[in-house]
Amino acid sequence: MTREAVTVLGLGAMGTALADAFLAAGHPTTVWNRSPARTEALASRGALRADTVAHALAAGRLVVACVLDYAALRELLAGNEEALAGKVLVNLASGSPEQARETAGWAAGCGFEYLDGAIMITPPGIGKPESMLLYSGSPEAFERHRGTLAALGDPLDLGPDAGLACLYDTALLGLMWSSLSGWLHGTALVGADGVPASTFTPVANRWLSGAVTGFLTRYAPQADAGDYPGDDASLNVHLAAMEHLLHASRARGIDTALPELFQRHAEQAIAAGHGADSYARLIEELTR
Repeated sequence: MTREAVTVLGLGAMGTALADAFLAAGHPTTVWNRSPARTEALASRGALRADTVAHALAAGRLVVACVLDYAALRELLAGNEEALAGKVLVNLASGSPEQARETAGWAAGCGFEYLDGAIMITPPGIGKPESMLLYSGSPEAFERHRGTLAALGDPLDLGPDAGLACLYDTALLGLMWSSLSGWLHGTALVGADGVPASTFTPVANRWLSGAVTGFLTRYAPQADAGDYPGDDASLNVHLAAMEHLLHASRARGIDTALPELFQRHAEQAIAAGHGADSYARLIEELTR
C-alpha cells in the first residue's frame, strides 16, 4: 500500500522525532526548517528536503507544524495561505485554547482544514503506540488522517472545538506537576528516615495506579453532579490525616507548603459546613 505523504515544518528535537516516526512508518516525508542544516540527518534517513515553506507545502496534503508557538506558526505561513487551500494543517505548537480557536478561524477563512494537537510525551516516546497525542478541530480531517497520525502514537480525538487539545494539555500538565510534587514531598519525608527513593517509589506507583486512580473515577460523577456523598472518606477524616502529614513533615524539617495547601482547602470547606462530604467537594473551593 502507498503511504500518505506528509510534510513536517520545524525540526527541533520534537519535530525531528515526528519526522522520524513518519519515515519509520513508511510515509514519504518532506521536511523544512529555518536552519537547513537540521534537515541533513533526516535526509540521510530518506526524508525529502524542501528549500522553502512553499515547496514543503506543495509536497502533500497533510502538513504537520511543530514550531515554538502560534505567533511563530502564523509568521511561518504568512504569504503561503493559498498553498494551504484544500490541505490539512496539524498544529503541534504550544499555546492557549484561545489561540487555538483563533487559528482555527483563520484556517477556515483561508480555505483549509485545521487540527490543533498536544503531544503528551517527550521526543523519545514519539512513535510508540502507548504514547498519547490529543487532537481537536475538524472531525473529518481527523478521521481521514487518523491512520497517518497513528505513526506518532495513539491519536485521541477530543471533538470539533479546536481549543480543547490545548486545554486538556494544560490541565494534564497541572495534574503531572501536582503528582510529581506530591511524590517528591513523600520521597523527602521517607528519605529523612533513611528510606531510598528507589525503595519508596514502587509502593507509591502501586498506590497511584490502584487506589488513587480509583478515587478519580469515583469522584468524577460527583464533580459533574455537584453532589459529594462522603461514604468512602469524609473531609473530616481527610483533614485528620493531613494533620499527621504536617506533623511528620515539620518533625523532619520538610517544607510544608504543599500539605498546608491541602489543609487550607479542607478547612475552608469544613467551616462552610461540608465536613461530611467527600474530597471531591474541594472542587468548589477551587472554582468559587
